[in-house]
Amino acid sequence: AGVGMRLRRDLFFNILSFSGREMEKFSPASLITRSTNDIQQIQLALVMFMRLMLFAPVMGAGGIIMVLRTHTGMGWIVAVAVGLLLGVVISLMNFTMPKFKLMQSLIDRVNLVSREMLTGLPVIRAFCKEEYEINRFEKANKELTDTQLFTSRALSLMFPMLMLVMNIVSVVIIWFGGIRVDEGHILVGDMMAFISYTMMIVMSFMMISMMAIILPRANVAAERVEEVLAVRSSITDKPDSELTHRDEWQGRIAFENVSFRFPDADEDVLSGIDFTCEPGQTTAIIGSTGSGKSTLVNLVPRIFDVTGGRVTVDGVDVRDISMRELRDMIGVVPQKGFLFSGDIASNIRYGRADATDNAVEKAAGIAQAAAFIAEKEGGYASEIAAGGDNVSGGQKQRLAIARAVAMDPRVFIFDDSFSALDYRTDAELRRALARELSGRTVIIVAQRIATILNADRIVVLDEGRVAGIGIHESLLESCEVYREIVSSQMSEAELAS
Repeated sequence: AGVGMRLRRDLFFNILSFSGREMEKFSPASLITRSTNDIQQIQLALVMFMRLMLFAPVMGAGGIIMVLRTHTGMGWIVAVAVGLLLGVVISLMNFTMPKFKLMQSLIDRVNLVSREMLTGLPVIRAFCKEEYEINRFEKANKELTDTQLFTSRALSLMFPMLMLVMNIVSVVIIWFGGIRVDEGHILVGDMMAFISYTMMIVMSFMMISMMAIILPRANVAAERVEEVLAVRSSITDKPDSELTHRDEWQGRIAFENVSFRFPDADEDVLSGIDFTCEPGQTTAIIGSTGSGKSTLVNLVPRIFDVTGGRVTVDGVDVRDISMRELRDMIGVVPQKGFLFSGDIASNIRYGRADATDNAVEKAAGIAQAAAFIAEKEGGYASEIAAGGDNVSGGQKQRLAIARAVAMDPRVFIFDDSFSALDYRTDAELRRALARELSGRTVIIVAQRIATILNADRIVVLDEGRVAGIGIHESLLESCEVYREIVSSQMSEAELAS
């Protein structure tokens, strides 16, 4: 139990340190299987080892010593019996090991399909795909079942084969022992003692062979757990002596000739990015889908690291700042406003556990969440389901924004965080942010032109490059990409006004 506890702890801590690059190597379903089922297999093998593997060798060694002391001249029978037992066990292990490896990956597959079905249930119902999903699950389930049956049937042959060897050994001993008794070389008592000692040796090897049922799967499980534990995050802090620590940060974010390429990609996703986000100003980033907006802002809190150039905070490369210090000064609201199980207050306090009730209520007010919270029977103590499944998309986004506001950071990054809000709530939220967060650096990634019209600076991205920088009016005149985005969302009359 202690080994299982420590393995789960080490696995969990290591996964928490993974960057986006490492998370691409393992699916969430596989990581869940490795943290639960695989570690249970290791625990089971350890229990069996302590119960059998420490006892059987002692019994076997004692049997061998006593056999040698009988001087019956039939020690070769024991050697042949042990050889046969080992041959049976090794053959079965070699036969079943590939299937055990396949079995763990099939468990991953069943978990993956189950997880997709549970999280995508509204979509499945909307498109009447229940039968398709049932068939998909049945296929994954049947593949796992067939593999389990194969390994179980193969291993079920072990005990009959071992019993056959043991009984053949008894017959051989009686046969040759009878001859030697008849010739007067040994006594009947010696032969019976030899049979007893030989059975002790055979039984000890049978106990050891029982481990063959558990060891292959435990070995595969251990390899899978070790595979995760061996992965080290590509994004780490520099040694303490090189880290920059400051009591006060202004929050000036600068992208200096930044380029970025995903692992194994043929070309850069971002290249030649060069602009500065000043404290007290709102910098908006807009562009078509796939232009690199989210990737760009993820370079600031080091979700990814640049592959060229550098990102700085107040002139200091973010790679020279400890990640704890860096992320403490940045409030990030991702595209998907994920909430944790608990209540509304605990979710708003998630980034700052010591936030007072007044700070929580103020953050909710700025995020335009106070009204719908007041309508709930429990208020700020109202329960939130895992993932925030019991609140609407807009409410989830507003609570995610309140969580970032409650941190009171120097830099705010809103990664398309207003998409689920209606235009009125969007406008009121932006006015509240401008009023309450003066002096902070605000970066807004958005798809809607209405969200960024009044930004102090608008950066237009096109295929990973800066297509234009300026305010709304100047970009309309100078940037073709921006004009196309605006014209796709606003009428001629709106543009004229």
